[in-house]
Amino acid sequence: MPQISASSFLDRTFRAICPQDNEWRDRARARLSELTMPFWALGDLMDLAVDLAGITRSLHPPVARKRVVVMVGDHGVATEGVSQYPVEVTGQMLRNMVNGGAGINALASQAGAEITLVDVGAKEDFSDLVASGALIAKKIGHGTDNMLLGPAMSRTHAVMAVEAGIEIANQLADSTDLFATGEIGIGNTTPSSAVAAVITGRPVIELTGRGTGLDDAGLAHKVAVVEAALQKNRPDAKDGLDILAKVGGFELGAIAGLILGAAAKRKPVVVDGLISTAGALIAYKLEPFVRDFIVCGHGSAEPGHAPMCAFLGKKPLLQLGMRLGEGTGAALAFNLVEAAARVLTQMATFAEASVSTARKN
Repeated sequence: MPQISASSFLDRTFRAICPQDNEWRDRARARLSELTMPFWALGDLMDLAVDLAGITRSLHPPVARKRVVVMVGDHGVATEGVSQYPVEVTGQMLRNMVNGGAGINALASQAGAEITLVDVGAKEDFSDLVASGALIAKKIGHGTDNMLLGPAMSRTHAVMAVEAGIEIANQLADSTDLFATGEIGIGNTTPSSAVAAVITGRPVIELTGRGTGLDDAGLAHKVAVVEAALQKNRPDAKDGLDILAKVGGFELGAIAGLILGAAAKRKPVVVDGLISTAGALIAYKLEPFVRDFIVCGHGSAEPGHAPMCAFLGKKPLLQLGMRLGEGTGAALAFNLVEAAARVLTQMATFAEASVSTARKN
């Protein structure tokens, strides 16, 4: 972990994060073991219920007030042709979200979740959206620098990006039980693959996917760009802020901060796909206890995502071949998180239901 002043905002957040409460985990496990069904018959859903109890220190974990926080940021490396789409699409997609026409709007609505949009590093200003209250302004810069030519940002800007995410978590914590991470930003799978390569130690070619739909030549070029950026910048795998500054993105730092801030408030965070999990890896590097508050919502079709989840020791709740981003997989997983809480709180035990228990062999 990097050396940060004990009086800093980051350090105060780190100090507030502690592991899940084992006493509450044991209480949840004891109740779940006595429910009216064969032992642990709901499998992973019951494991999730134990996690929720340990996170919230409650046998009635609150999950009703759900929120997807979508961090917006652009990337200098997009000029290297690593995406099928021009950088202007970031702003166009943001406005589509504001108008309710994006995938995340449909799936968050189905899950009964709110959406909060945050600009931490888009190329455009969006002053009209900020003025209308549709977008929270936490802009660190107008897109990162091109990581192929040097660091994506300064270390100071990396700290500011993480702090911005923590500030958002603090701002929303009183009105949110369950967070999810989302993002928009053309070219963002490229820095995410770089972050994954540094932290997992796996080869870039195993972690880099087609993103917006690159053909074979485009994918080979993208792999070469990531490898060259890592060679140029040589990020320190032990230092989350150095990784973020060298090959990350403003929205990745803000996602890391959101996860850290939610963990400090003992709120579970459902992490979306490749980009969000890159942010989770940064958060883990800054404070390993944050892992206890992360729920991996779904397994992305991007090849780098499975190794990233494995590094965190997390099993995705859903496997649907999705790779849209925006927080869509996490929004779908909200349904399973709420289901796990209801199993814990609404199912009767054998004693409560006056049902005979299984015979002893």
